[in-house]
Amino acid sequence: MTNYLEVTELSKSFAQFHLHDISFTLPKGYIMGLIGPNGSGKTTTIQLILNMLARSSGEVKILGLDNLAQEQQAKAAVGVVFDSNYFSDDWSAAQVERSVSVFYPNWDGARFAQWLERFRIAPDKRVGELSKGMQMKLMLACAFSYDAKLLILDEPTSGLDPVSREELLEILSEYIEDGEHSVLFSTHITADLERTADYITYLRHGELFYSGGKDEFVDLFRLVKGSREELSQQVKEKALGVRTFPTGFEALVKTEDLPAFPGLCVEPASIDEIVVFTSKEGGGDHA
Repeated sequence: MTNYLEVTELSKSFAQFHLHDISFTLPKGYIMGLIGPNGSGKTTTIQLILNMLARSSGEVKILGLDNLAQEQQAKAAVGVVFDSNYFSDDWSAAQVERSVSVFYPNWDGARFAQWLERFRIAPDKRVGELSKGMQMKLMLACAFSYDAKLLILDEPTSGLDPVSREELLEILSEYIEDGEHSVLFSTHITADLERTADYITYLRHGELFYSGGKDEFVDLFRLVKGSREELSQQVKEKALGVRTFPTGFEALVKTEDLPAFPGLCVEPASIDEIVVFTSKEGGGDHA
């Protein structure tokens, strides 16, 4: 299987935060969700992949190209959408094309015009006059106009209304349909990933908690529920996190440990629930 992104033992140290030995691979033709609570290292990881920060150690390959030694060729294959616009507010959409196209030999002006038409962005419309959702679409139009093979999005749905979020997810699904493109999608809105992601990479406190198939990730955990009287010491010791209520409790446990909890109600856990229960140091009671 061809990997479009390979991250190997990537580390970065700041005064108050350390990203430690992050490794994962994104195969060609798939969407990977990059998840974790705020401050877990998602944006730092993306900035290191794009060589916007100097790493402490590790290696990154984009379509087999080293992102340092072959930076120009590697970046030519990448499209980027951040949570905020990176164009000048005074530029028109046509000026965006003139400014961006010079960096990509395979830029297709006709394709850019088609995407502007699809997104209903007038060429003379200024960036500062566009809504956040429309600015995101303009960034996507640019990436699609030079046929970026790897699309990297950092919290793109933050602040978007439900209609714009839905449209973005449809665009991403369409983007990978031909099997020739991949997406790394950082978000804290895990419901988006449950619908679209094939793989999950979960960062917690600057370390890798999990990287692999989304379905396999969800299958690793279950929620067990019961009355306050059923919250035994064994549950507390085995659980990855416990949340108590006046009438009972719920706890996240590993699926393999379910035989240790006979008689308790068992339910599937969502990605969001897994992150909430596991994001605190040492698990514990979340009452």
